[in-house]
Amino acid sequence: MSTVERMPEAVAAKVPNLPETPGVYLWKDAEGTILYVGKAKRLRSRVRSYFAADHVSPKTIALVRRIVDVDTLVVPSEAHALILENNLIKEYRPRFNVALRDDKSYPYIKVTLQEPFPRVFVTRRLVDDGARYFGPYTDVGAMRRALNVVKRIFTVRSCHYALPHDAPERPCLDYFIKRCLAPCVGYQDQASYRTMIDDVVAFLDGRTGEVVRRVRQRMMDASERLDFETAGELRDALRHLEKMEEPTVVLEVEGGDRDVVGYARDGEDACAVVLRIRDGKLLAREHRLLEHAEDVDDGAVLSAFLLQWYRTAPGRSKLALLPFGVPEQEMVEEALAGTAVRVPQRGPRRALVDLAEQNARHLLEEFKLAALEADERASDPVYELQRELGLPRVPRSLACFDISHAQGKDTVASSVWFENGRPKRSEYRKFTIRDTAGIDDFKSMHEVVQRFLRRRRDEDKALPDLVVIDGGKGQLSAAVAALQELELGGQMIISLAKRDEEIFLPGRSDGVRLPRRSPALRLLQQARDEAHRFAITFQRTKRAARTITSELLQIPGVGPTRRRALLHRFGSVQGVRDATLEDIAAVPGFGEAIARKVHLALGVPVPDAPMAGAPIPDATIAETPIAEAPVLPSPSPAPSDDTP
Repeated sequence: MSTVERMPEAVAAKVPNLPETPGVYLWKDAEGTILYVGKAKRLRSRVRSYFAADHVSPKTIALVRRIVDVDTLVVPSEAHALILENNLIKEYRPRFNVALRDDKSYPYIKVTLQEPFPRVFVTRRLVDDGARYFGPYTDVGAMRRALNVVKRIFTVRSCHYALPHDAPERPCLDYFIKRCLAPCVGYQDQASYRTMIDDVVAFLDGRTGEVVRRVRQRMMDASERLDFETAGELRDALRHLEKMEEPTVVLEVEGGDRDVVGYARDGEDACAVVLRIRDGKLLAREHRLLEHAEDVDDGAVLSAFLLQWYRTAPGRSKLALLPFGVPEQEMVEEALAGTAVRVPQRGPRRALVDLAEQNARHLLEEFKLAALEADERASDPVYELQRELGLPRVPRSLACFDISHAQGKDTVASSVWFENGRPKRSEYRKFTIRDTAGIDDFKSMHEVVQRFLRRRRDEDKALPDLVVIDGGKGQLSAAVAALQELELGGQMIISLAKRDEEIFLPGRSDGVRLPRRSPALRLLQQARDEAHRFAITFQRTKRAARTITSELLQIPGVGPTRRRALLHRFGSVQGVRDATLEDIAAVPGFGEAIARKVHLALGVPVPDAPMAGAPIPDATIAETPIAEAPVLPSPSPAPSDDTP
């Protein structure tokens, strides 16, 4: 028997604001007990589906009838959601989840750093023995293929001898096929082997760029030596390196407890999140919304959260990871008696902080959407742009401007509009520069920014949160002057110089350079490239129209209708030049007289005699009686090409 249950009020209020991104959802009953933990490729669609379709399964029907509320955690990918779901099921043991009796876990790659000559192999057991663990991995086949590639590149030993005390008398087959340098018999010393193991750890830790470059160079060297078999193996190794699955960040392998703090802010509203990690597993998420944070910097807001709420939170960890430093950090750490504060810059710990920040942005967006302060969820690059540039508000809307001209002629401009990181083409605008002659990008930028913002203000339309100028300091200064003339000094504005992808802000002499792979930089580049495309398309259209019609405009007796007819018939001015008088005269609305005018105006030689086959004027016929028409002599033969 199927049924459709009504969605509880608490769930109905949260569903519209959930993102369509991977994550984990936890169904709760009236007492707050977790009934079920599930993973989702798209959180909003998955949560809504429980109340949008008939359920045949009695188990699902019983679950839906008990649901009162839902909690969600956002993660970077489906693989992260899969592992986080596994962790939460083991922690809470919800009654509607399938219990795994064997408690099988996901595999890791283990590097036995505690040994003089470390080994690298796969394991499912985490032991605090001084080894380094990487993982877990959800695709075991891909992990084993990647491990084979690592061993082929780094010549890691595959034997189980307790070197150097327990060693064979002679090397194994791996040495002869160049898969190992035989440290077991002393052919490779401990120092060089350790150096190679350091490279292995760096590679497994995610720093693969240097390894990839080295393998590619070895492949090219082998190809130049005509050793195509080795080059082919290295080529396959590169392919495996590109396909290697990255370790997840929802389960750490150091086995420690820690609290990971995430932070997001939009104007006077902020959100702080704490991810609880116990025994290396992410088990819970807690958050607080912070209001009235205007005129207070992010460090002070985060410090207030740590002292007012986190300090009194039960079960604090001995280590707290923060996204950035706070004022008087030593005093804050002293107030958090027993909890050390750290700000990781890279590696797995930084990945955990990034995950916490992603959840903070997710919750702040829920708050904004629920309060009807936003129409659509902002993407992560928008928040990163705010953080990287130190903007006071999240630039949910940005307008980007570009100037285009052809050697000082046909100067035009464009503005493109991005909403929450996505193009909004209904707000694209194009401009013909009116007040600036010749090549002057600064004055042109001043004119277009002023015209655009003045019109939006006069029409009572929303101004963009951020104005982006395509250019350097000169274009930015011109645009800032336009803002000042409009008394819009509070408008956020930046410029992006294409040469070095350097970002300039008003009042700062030095530019800001973001990493090439930064999502925030890519968002600015996308807006800049879109504005350039829109401007140059408009400029080419104007130039083509001017070039095609300029010469035809000077012909007396040829108006707009006849010009269109000529262009429709011959395609271009050059096509009209190449046409004969007979072809032009045959166009509707034309005759021999106008055809001659067209050719004369375009510089085409025109014969004095009438066109062949042209009718003789009536006056000539009347003046020559038929009876008295003279007999004309036979025409002499035309000279050939050989006639001198």
